[in-house]
This record gives sequence, structure tokens and C-alpha cells, in this order.
Amino acid sequence: MKIPVVDFGAYKLGENEVSGEQLEILSRQLKTAFTEVGFVYLKNTGIVQQDVDEVMNISKKFFLQPDEMKLPFSRKSFSNNPNHGWVSLETESLNPKRPGDLKEAFNTASLHPDIKWPSWEGGNGFFEVQSSFFLRCKDLCLRVLRVMAYSLGLEAEVFLSAHRHIGTDKNSSTLRSLYYPSVRSDRVKEGQLRCGEHSDYGSITLVFQSQEGGLQVRTRSGEFISAPSIPGTVLINIADLMQRWTSDVFLSAVHRVLLPPAGDLSTRQSLAFFVQPDDEALITCFDGSDKYPPVKSGAYLMERFNDTYGRK
Repeated sequence: MKIPVVDFGAYKLGENEVSGEQLEILSRQLKTAFTEVGFVYLKNTGIVQQDVDEVMNISKKFFLQPDEMKLPFSRKSFSNNPNHGWVSLETESLNPKRPGDLKEAFNTASLHPDIKWPSWEGGNGFFEVQSSFFLRCKDLCLRVLRVMAYSLGLEAEVFLSAHRHIGTDKNSSTLRSLYYPSVRSDRVKEGQLRCGEHSDYGSITLVFQSQEGGLQVRTRSGEFISAPSIPGTVLINIADLMQRWTSDVFLSAVHRVLLPPAGDLSTRQSLAFFVQPDDEALITCFDGSDKYPPVKSGAYLMERFNDTYGRK
């Protein structure tokens, strides 16, 4: 089984009108991908490789700064958004049964004007690049959510009305710039990975990868398949709240990032835009089945963070 590739050109950013026929084709293709695999590659989205490279380049410059420069921008040091900021190596365990993940991250979780952003010699524009890409991802995710609603026979507002506040402090959607440094496979802890097995927490996730491999997705049959970087595409996956919302029609697939092969000292980068319903949005099964109990998006996210970072 492979992750399907879908051409999103008919509804890419900048295309404001999509015909009923084109919407029907897109919705059928996305529904097949999200029910059978939980992942899909979209090409011709309107977000081009140059946009992705710009974010990765300035992010890498940040990650290569000494830790003492990054420390003031640590996650949980911003009062108006505790998820915003830098996450150091081995801080997260996305699979809590494994040692800390071998990755760093910078979370753009707030665009609040009062937040102080990293700045260093040669690092001008960090805020502008991150925030601009955040807003591009927001625009794309709302289009994807509209197609997803259509594929289920729902009004677009069923999903869109629960994502009205993306980019404000009433919504926890986050752009994560991820950096996986070189790894000496003979020096890692037992069971340690670049990113442990996990499913995402919110609605959907948009993923942009650098050329290096390592990302794997677990299929419904339980085998892991590769999710390689395909230049010019965005990899989109279903997350847990969407699976609950759709009563298991859409599949939130477990995924991981493996260590590189022995002797491979290359680094890896990715960008992940985690789309979360508004904090106060109440997520209930769309078919009235009560297969899952109602849950507020923000409260659910905090529970999942406690698992990832440890309960304090």
C-alpha cells in the first residue's frame, strides 16, 4: 500500500471558485485516502517549495544557535500561550514508553503582538517568515476541511465554524518547525527514535519534509510504510479529534520517525502545521452515534500534552 497523491490544483490557494464537479472529484479522492490510510499527499496546493525552503532555512539557523541563546524562548515561558516557543532535544516523548525524542522544535502557537521573538545576527525576519507561513497553512487547511465536510455529505460550516479562531489565542493550532540533528546510532538510548510512534491530537496536520527520509505510517493492517518526501507536495493526515468527530470514518494513523542508518550523519527537517479546533469547540460524533463522549478541544489537547511532556 502507498499513500495516494491527489492534485489539489482546482482549489489551490488563489483559486476562489471550484466547480461542483471538481469538488466532487476532490472529495471522493480525499475520502478514499482518509478512510483507507489516514494520509494523503496534495500537489498543486499554492504553497510552493520556495515558501517551505524559506521557513526551513531560517529555522535551521535558529536551531544551530547555542542553547543559551534559545533558552529564553523556551516553550512555557510565554504567559499568553504556554505551547509557544522552543522545545529542546529529548524534552518530548511522543511515545511515552520510549526515551525522549531526538529532535528540537520551535512552536509558532501565537501571533500575539506582545510576544518576543528570537533575533540574532543574520536571523532577521524570523517572526515574519514563520507568521506568514502559518497564515498560508491556515488558508490551505480551511480549504481541505471544506472538501472533507463535502465528502461526508455535510455543510462546510460543520467543520469551518469550529476553526474560526485559528491564529488567535482562542485556538491552539500550531506551526512546528522540527529539526533532527545528526545521530550516532551507537550512542542512543535503548529504544530511542527521532520521533516515537504517535497519532496527532487535533483535526488534521499539514507536513512539509526535507529530502531526508525516516517518516513511517502504520496502515490498518499494522505494517509501517514509508512516507517519503515528494518535492512540491504537502502530506496531510487525520488527527484524533477528527477521528472522534467522524465516528471512525476518517482514520488517525500512527506514525514515527526512525533513526538514520548506521553511519548516516545527515540532519533532517520538517514543518508540521497542527490544525486544532477552537479551544471552546465541543467535538461530538457527527452522526449522533455517541461512539465517543463529547469533549472540548482545548481540554483534550491539554490531556495529550500531559502524556507527551509528563504530568507536573
